[in-house]
Amino acid sequence: MEIQQYSDWSSAVHGVSVSKRIPVSGTIEVTERCNNRCAHCYVNLPLKDQKARSNELTYEEHCRILDEISAAGCLWVCFTGGEIFIRKDFLDIYTYAKRKGLLVTLFTNGTMITPQIADYLVKWRPFSIEITLYGNTKETYEKVSGIPGSYQRCMEGIHLLMARGLPLRLKTTVVTLNKHEVGDMRRFAEEALEMDFKFDAIINPRCDCSRSPLDVRIAPAEVVALDLQEPKRVEAWRKLNAEVGNAYNENGNRDLLWSCGGGQSSFAVDPYGKLQVCVISKNETYDLRNGSFQEGWQHFLYNIKQKKTTLQTKCTSCGLRIMCNICPANAQLECMDAESPVDFLCQVTHLRAHAFGIAIPPHGDCEYCEGGSRYQEILQTVKNLKKGLSAED
Repeated sequence: MEIQQYSDWSSAVHGVSVSKRIPVSGTIEVTERCNNRCAHCYVNLPLKDQKARSNELTYEEHCRILDEISAAGCLWVCFTGGEIFIRKDFLDIYTYAKRKGLLVTLFTNGTMITPQIADYLVKWRPFSIEITLYGNTKETYEKVSGIPGSYQRCMEGIHLLMARGLPLRLKTTVVTLNKHEVGDMRRFAEEALEMDFKFDAIINPRCDCSRSPLDVRIAPAEVVALDLQEPKRVEAWRKLNAEVGNAYNENGNRDLLWSCGGGQSSFAVDPYGKLQVCVISKNETYDLRNGSFQEGWQHFLYNIKQKKTTLQTKCTSCGLRIMCNICPANAQLECMDAESPVDFLCQVTHLRAHAFGIAIPPHGDCEYCEGGSRYQEILQTVKNLKKGLSAED
């Protein structure tokens, strides 16, 4: 969840009632298997994992779910993985979604795109395709992907899609292995290829509870340093805080545990038919193989969204909450407790506020606020960041 979280927060701010809960958008993971071995990934399983493969939803089960989400009012679907094109029947699943009139986005690493697949996507044009770029050079890319030859295959996939005028965007996940090439990746995408580029530096533990992705997570100061290098990004954060943050602080229901759009206007389905609030929320799921989407949406996810907080933490009354990636799913993965503050996210958020000139309302005993044990550390870090930015200019 990056700055695009704006839309997810809007329904929470305005307090949409149960009668107006419509599953407008959904994310469907077709597989957890992937042909890359990225160190930062929260969900990838080996390409030949037979247990995972045998448990994945069948084509017929996907069709039934697509029928049911369409009937419930869904308009947008994102197919993701793992790597979506690992499934030999993926284009069949995709075509069925298109025939239902759904607006479809495809998330892929691009390495399995062939001329035949690219031609097919021209015939059945997606709303958008997003390819994750792991580095601007072969060396860096393959340090992240863990697979020799993957850089060249990704480049070939990008050019196959571009040559056919398909709606392609590039993005990256920033990690310790590729942070030095973020600017180069942006220039490659925007100047050489003339397409949109975005990045995200927020990494979670794996959904199987392994903390291995955190080994390559960059430091909070590095996250904000990347923000400061892009004025448009800084302005987007300021706008988000001004337009949505103030409304949430005034009208948001702080008693509710979940305050995002998950379960309110969006949902996720994992490769095995489990309905979830979002792709990283694995603790509470509804089995679509043994029940209907309507039942799962109207009752199961609704009941999750009605859950109240049971702890008063510094997050509960934080006026910067709209700028923070904290959520019950993220907290559960990082702290094994859905209501615990995530220190990494707290640091990033306070650094952003000071660096972007956003006021921080008092919110209880917080070590990063004025009077707190690490307040001066935060101020010094921001000072160093701005000094470094001035030196670059």
